Amino acid sequence: MSTTAEVATTRSLFAGIESRSIDYVPAGERHGNVMDQMKFWFLGNFNFGTIAIGFIGPGMGLGMWWTILAEALGIVIGTIFQAFHASQGAELGLPQMVQSRAQFGYRGVVVPLVASAFTYVGFNILNAILLADGLFSLIGWNRAAVAVTVSVLGAALAIWGHDWLHRVFKLLFWAAVPLFTVLTLAIVLGAPAGSGHPIAGGFDAVAFFTVLAAGASYNITYAIYVSDYTRYLPSSTGRTPIIATVFTGSSLSAIWLIGVGAWLATQFGPSDALLDLTRAGNQVLWGFGYVLAAVSVVTLVASMGMNAYSGMLTVVTAIDAFRPVRPTRRLRVAGVVVLAVVWCTFAVAFGGRVIDALNDYFVVMLYLLVPWTAINLTDYFFVRRGHYAVTDLFTPHGIYGAWRLQGLLAYGIGFGASLPFCVLPGVFVGPAAVALGGVDIGWLVGLAVTAPMYLLLMRGFDPACEAAAVAASSVVLEEKEAVLF
Repeated sequence: MSTTAEVATTRSLFAGIESRSIDYVPAGERHGNVMDQMKFWFLGNFNFGTIAIGFIGPGMGLGMWWTILAEALGIVIGTIFQAFHASQGAELGLPQMVQSRAQFGYRGVVVPLVASAFTYVGFNILNAILLADGLFSLIGWNRAAVAVTVSVLGAALAIWGHDWLHRVFKLLFWAAVPLFTVLTLAIVLGAPAGSGHPIAGGFDAVAFFTVLAAGASYNITYAIYVSDYTRYLPSSTGRTPIIATVFTGSSLSAIWLIGVGAWLATQFGPSDALLDLTRAGNQVLWGFGYVLAAVSVVTLVASMGMNAYSGMLTVVTAIDAFRPVRPTRRLRVAGVVVLAVVWCTFAVAFGGRVIDALNDYFVVMLYLLVPWTAINLTDYFFVRRGHYAVTDLFTPHGIYGAWRLQGLLAYGIGFGASLPFCVLPGVFVGPAAVALGGVDIGWLVGLAVTAPMYLLLMRGFDPACEAAAVAASSVVLEEKEAVLF
């Protein structure tokens, strides 16, 4: 039988774990500020996983400056969508995919949830592989042991939740930025000389559009969980500041480190991002490269925690769609642990080329997520204009129903329209892509088709028909807040 002291210790240990998951965050629990969002999303991309994205272009024979241009354009496109989703968290106080029930239905949302779960698990598989391969190449550590260790650490951070993620990311922001500033200045001034045999590369349309798609996908993937980290902001926080700070932080860090990655790949060869980063840093000052590597490893582990946290929200939302659950701490912990076991198992068992895997993975994610982001943003800013009955999002019998045919049809049509233009090397090349010489523009076609299709399917919608439900929901939430606070 547990003693009183043991029980108290256990309660103290778990007291720091975030209590909320897919439920609404009441005003009395809102905290934080907009500038912290800039640091958070800046740090989210500020690791050698981002550097590895810069290897894709040179690995396909694309020149360094063409690679940087393509990646920068892609990042800007992808971040526009990410940033506009960010305001939804503060305004509604909900995780991103719960809000998507308004477009797809209480149960219909499982369709984009599958794509979301694929994204979170896939990212952490790739991150674990990058860390395992990098630390093996650098200091000979056992790959499997590294994959397991980083998975445990990332899962632990996800279990403690939102506030701990923000604290860790803020601390790492101030640790990483000065170090990479020194490295970047040294590169500009010619201090790291590389291997002495830089890889020459020119322009290639297929490679350019592949890199463009990878850049767009890299930050569009954040769109599915950006609101998970803005939902604790006060509801009075302005929409424009949130969008601007998230866009600035997420785009600048990605463009910066992808540029560093393109330089490293050109100078050392597109092989191992962590090893090449360490080599370049040690050419500036011996030992500096190891410091860069250590900070980069920790930031990537922290990013794994961010993916695991939002992955847990996705899994709980999917379960809740068919079997209502109570969002307890125990459920949060169980969800994170299950996800960690899944991604760690695949990471340990995976054998292959990481850079190729990165490219293929980003293509798949882009095609799955583009129709969702087009529908969600169109609904939020042009159809319902930010007015939602929050309480109705938690029942299949509310105004949004169990299945929303308009959202599901628009998603299917948009995804289908993109396939003829899709290029998935070694797996599938659409007939239109063949006619274009292998250039992949399918995701742009999907984007161009989905948003107008959703507007067409919603053309008879009148916001006034939901006004009473929105007002009633606000009253219910206010009454609950009065009881809580």
